[in-house]
Amino acid sequence: METSPELTRLRLDLAYDGTAFAGWSKQPGLRTVQGELEEALATVFRRAGERPQLTVAGRTDAGVHALGQVAHLDLSPAAMATLADPHRGARRHPPRRPRAADSLTTTPVAAAPAAAGPVTPAPTADGPAERAARLARRLNGIAGLSTDLYVSRASLAPAGFDARFSAIWRRYEYRVADTAAPRNPLLRGHTVWYPAELDVALMDATASALVGLHDFAAYCKPRLGATTIRTLQDFRWRRDPDGVIVAALQADAFCHSMVRALVGALVAIGEGRLAPSRAEGILLEGARTSEFKVMPAKGLTLLEIGYPDDGDLAARALQTRARRDDDPDAPPTV
Repeated sequence: METSPELTRLRLDLAYDGTAFAGWSKQPGLRTVQGELEEALATVFRRAGERPQLTVAGRTDAGVHALGQVAHLDLSPAAMATLADPHRGARRHPPRRPRAADSLTTTPVAAAPAAAGPVTPAPTADGPAERAARLARRLNGIAGLSTDLYVSRASLAPAGFDARFSAIWRRYEYRVADTAAPRNPLLRGHTVWYPAELDVALMDATASALVGLHDFAAYCKPRLGATTIRTLQDFRWRRDPDGVIVAALQADAFCHSMVRALVGALVAIGEGRLAPSRAEGILLEGARTSEFKVMPAKGLTLLEIGYPDDGDLAARALQTRARRDDDPDAPPTV
């Protein structure tokens, strides 16, 4: 949907620890990222009588973390007005009174010319960009200093921008500490401890066979009428200097639980429980299997959403929306 001419679209860049969230999407009686943010937005724009709704790039599952999530919202002129700087404008300062110590100066000082009047500093900028940035500060102020949800940036969205439909790729990482890696309790909420040593080189070599445009039905949780055709643009494995194994995946979009299923299959191969050829074989068979387990959510983090140049945002959104018109229940999700 295009932005109405009288509305201003803002982009929000978000980070959150997914441990205590039941996913992104609002659900009755459950704490979700969208629910928390939209309640905070309702507080910010209470005077305007509005409750802005968010559109997100990727609806993460319960327990999945994010460092580079992106969402957008549309604000009316009245809502934008509530973001004005309440302290902006002229500030009148009385002349400084002479201090007693001034009379102790031994060197004569020429008297300053009389002030023409109170000093009026130049007004500070308070345009749409400044008001957008102010929204991030207000939302973070509502959340508090110990929150697990942080708005890293709020900015004016370029013309044609749609957080979901303008995206050209989503990038995730999954962290696994096998028995060859040290177990760091401080990172236990973001790293899966695995009870076997994994062959990272074999996993990395096998992952390349899954890159490309495929029907990933075998690696997706089924949704009625939803497409499972995706372009997996990159899939690599590495062992970081701290010993933790990291899977890096990038695709135009991911269907439900696709990342964790792909990681689960490659972990089974790295442990030796599944033949390397089965990764592609399962993909081609196109059916869910019990040969491997879907990995837990806590090891997964959404790192970044990619967008085209500003001039191509609207065209990309139209292209993506047209491709999904017959598939309304297929959001980019994990």
